[in-house]
Amino acid sequence: MGGMTFQYALEFVIALTILIIVHELGHFLACRLLKIEVEEFGLGLPPRLVRLFRLGGTDFTLNWIPLGGFVRPKGENDPSIPGGLAAARPAARISVALAGPLANLLLAVIAYAVTVGLLGETDPQRLHQVEIKGVLPDSPAYHAGLQLGDILLSINGEAVSSVEQARALIYQHLDQPVTITYQRGDQVASVTLTPQSRRSPQEGATGFQLGTPTRRVSVWKAVGHGFRLTYTHIAALVTMTGQLLTGRLPSADAEVVGPIGMGRIYVGMRELTPVAGALRIVNILAFLINVTVTLGLLNLLPVPALDGGRVVLALPELLFHRRLNPNLENALVATTFLLLLGLMIFVSLQDLLSLR
Repeated sequence: MGGMTFQYALEFVIALTILIIVHELGHFLACRLLKIEVEEFGLGLPPRLVRLFRLGGTDFTLNWIPLGGFVRPKGENDPSIPGGLAAARPAARISVALAGPLANLLLAVIAYAVTVGLLGETDPQRLHQVEIKGVLPDSPAYHAGLQLGDILLSINGEAVSSVEQARALIYQHLDQPVTITYQRGDQVASVTLTPQSRRSPQEGATGFQLGTPTRRVSVWKAVGHGFRLTYTHIAALVTMTGQLLTGRLPSADAEVVGPIGMGRIYVGMRELTPVAGALRIVNILAFLINVTVTLGLLNLLPVPALDGGRVVLALPELLFHRRLNPNLENALVATTFLLLLGLMIFVSLQDLLSLR
């Protein structure tokens, strides 16, 4: 993962592990609430390193591969085992399947609420102001001396009243010097910098992040924002996926990445200068939100090996009181699992090739 230090690599692995454990914790808690026995809750992936302790009939284990986790309900794929998952009522099996993705989406709500609590909400009295929210190191904005919290007043003499307008003016003058007038506290000053076309879209031509000034909010209001922003995020992701599948969004504008690609994204977000008055954890929360929402939605897809597929397989029994043949269910799950594993390997290879 180009440029990733050991610290970033460790943080990245911990972040992914947390997201997967949250997912598995959702399954675990649903099983316990529905009186379905759970044989093992594993931290990391097998083979097993050590059993940490046993609680409520469940072995809590530490495993050798330090990424992710898993839950192993009793009789997960065998309906002949009493007290097991496969032997439970269809409504219970559906609830257990949905609990993992919903746990991921709930984590997004919490992360968004914490982010809003740190950054505040848009100040309605300052809707037409543009504030610098972040500055990348070794960027044109950084070398020009622009700082977090500076308010942009004009670009090349044209007054700025929205983020969209400021970005448009910047990109109209790529590789040309532009004069930026800004306010810092009670002082007004101007600097000249050159937006660079060679910089990636993630870096931005100037290296600063722009936004609208914010104000502090209460805890309850932050939680409300958390639910609203998570819903908006889900809707945007679903819309983008639909546009990609129908050809309305060019495939070049959407990139599928594996763990290596995600690591590179993490490095980029980790290196962003934090927003004025906030901690660097805001950038980490942004990464967690993106991945946990994607993980939650992906697992809701109607693919037998995923949670959404488990729901689909349980629906005939719930609606018509006729269960699919367990051998057919297991065959579908195993086959689609292998296909998904192959896809994951292919994407990971693409990530490796992109590093060359």
